[in-house]
Amino acid sequence: MNPFRPIRPTVRCIVPPYLLESIARNGSPAQRDRASRSLVLDVVHRTSRLTPARPAAAAADSPQRTVSTADDAETLPGRTVRAEGASATGDAAVDEAYDGLGSTYDFYLRAYDRRSLDDKGLPLPATVHYGSDYDNAFWNGERMVFGDGDGELFNRFTIAVDVIGHELTHGVTENTAALTYANQPGALNESVSDVFGSLVKQHQLGQDAGDADWLIGAGLLTDAVHGVALRSMKAPGTAYDDPVLGKDPQPAHMRDFVTTTDDEGGVHINSGIPNHAFYLVATALGGPAWEVAGRIWYDTLVSGDLAADADFAAFAAATVQAAAARFGSTEEQAVRTAWGAVGVTG
Repeated sequence: MNPFRPIRPTVRCIVPPYLLESIARNGSPAQRDRASRSLVLDVVHRTSRLTPARPAAAAADSPQRTVSTADDAETLPGRTVRAEGASATGDAAVDEAYDGLGSTYDFYLRAYDRRSLDDKGLPLPATVHYGSDYDNAFWNGERMVFGDGDGELFNRFTIAVDVIGHELTHGVTENTAALTYANQPGALNESVSDVFGSLVKQHQLGQDAGDADWLIGAGLLTDAVHGVALRSMKAPGTAYDDPVLGKDPQPAHMRDFVTTTDDEGGVHINSGIPNHAFYLVATALGGPAWEVAGRIWYDTLVSGDLAADADFAAFAAATVQAAAARFGSTEEQAVRTAWGAVGVTG
C-alpha cells in the first residue's frame, strides 16, 4: 500500500450537525436562528473546493503561525493580527488560537518527531472572530477557523486546546492514512482526532492517563447548558443531556452502534466506540498516554498499511500489530483487551 497518499482537503467541524439541528429545533428564536446560520455556513465550507496550503521549503523545529481576524465577517483569511514570534495582543481569541496552534505543533514534534501536519513544516494559519455568533470551529485543509460562539450555549471556540488539537489532527490524518470520511472509516477519522486532541491537552498539562478528564471540549459549553463537554472518551454518551442540545448520542460498545445516514453515517456518533477503546488502553497502561497508547495509535496512522476504508475491526487489528511491533506482550494484550471490551473483537 502506498504510504504517501495525497492530501484531501476537506472541512471537519468540531460541533456535529445533529447537535446544531437539535438547537435549531429546541432553542429560543435567537438560538434557533444562530444554529441554522451555523449549519448553512458549515455546508458552504464542506462543499467548497480548496487548494491545500503549500508546505514550507524545509521542515522546521518551530511552528509558523499566522492568526487573522475576520472581524465577524464570513470572508477568509481576514486581517492578520499576530504573526509568528509577535507578542500577545490582549485579544483572548487571537492569543488562545496562537497558543493552541503552538501546543499542537509542540506535541507532535516532541512526542513523535513530527514537524507539523505534513511532517514537512506546513505553516499553521488561523482565523478567529469568524461570522456573527458562529457556533463552530473547523480545519478546512488550509487553515483553522474559529467562531466566537453565541455566548448563551457556546463560549468562544478557541477556549479549548483539545478542540484545536482535534481539528489540526484531521490534517495529520489527511496526510497519512487518509481515512474516508463516512461510516466506520469516518468514525475512526473523528476518533483519531479526539484521541490526539485529548493528548495535546494532556501533554500541555503534563498529565498522566489517570489524571486526565478525557473530555473533548471542556469549557466550550456555557453554564446554561446541562453538560460538561462535546464528548467523553471515558464515558461516551454522558457529555451532555440538555433540553436544547439534546442528549449525547455516543455509544461505548458495538451492541449500541448507531446505523444512520445522517452525519456522514454517524461519524461523530460511533466514534465513541474507538474513543473508549483508546481510553481503556491508556488507563490500563498508565503513565503519560502519548508515550505508549498514543504511540501505538500514531504508528498505526503513519504505517502506510492501513486502508483508507478501514473499519473498526481492521483498525483494531492494526493497533494490535503496532503494539507488538514497538513494545511487547503486555502492551499488545492491553490493546486486545480494550477492543474486546468495546465489542469490536472477540
